[in-house]
Amino acid sequence: MALIRLRDNSGMLSNFQSQMNQLFDSFLGQNPAAPMERAWAPLADVWETPDEMVISVEMPGFTEKDIRLSVTGDQVLIQGERRWDGDDPQKATFHRRERWYGKVERAFSLPMPVETSKVAGNFRDGVLTVRLPKAEGIKPREIKIQAG
Repeated sequence: MALIRLRDNSGMLSNFQSQMNQLFDSFLGQNPAAPMERAWAPLADVWETPDEMVISVEMPGFTEKDIRLSVTGDQVLIQGERRWDGDDPQKATFHRRERWYGKVERAFSLPMPVETSKVAGNFRDGVLTVRLPKAEGIKPREIKIQAG
């Protein structure tokens, strides 16, 4: 029985992806020598507890001063900007560019009213956590049943 050696093609796939990115960048007028400065959307989780809505957004490379948070009606808007802090990109030759720089904006529609005056944002270890307490009329309330 002959043994067939399997090749690791992950390098070819990564190279193909880089070439496709360069093709699209040149087609869209992006300067391939400049750091990536495009609109991008960080990953987020949104969940609900009986008392609040919670939004958790990954924002590595940011500080709390780089982030703006606003709540209007049933909309939560998170904005920020991650700037290139390396050498002058016009003088650098990039061998790989995978990190995103530039402005970021995420908007979330809330399925229920919240107490906007009690909204709190906490930024720790590159993750923004926004806690949105539900409006009092929305929270579940247990009603005691009377006998007789």
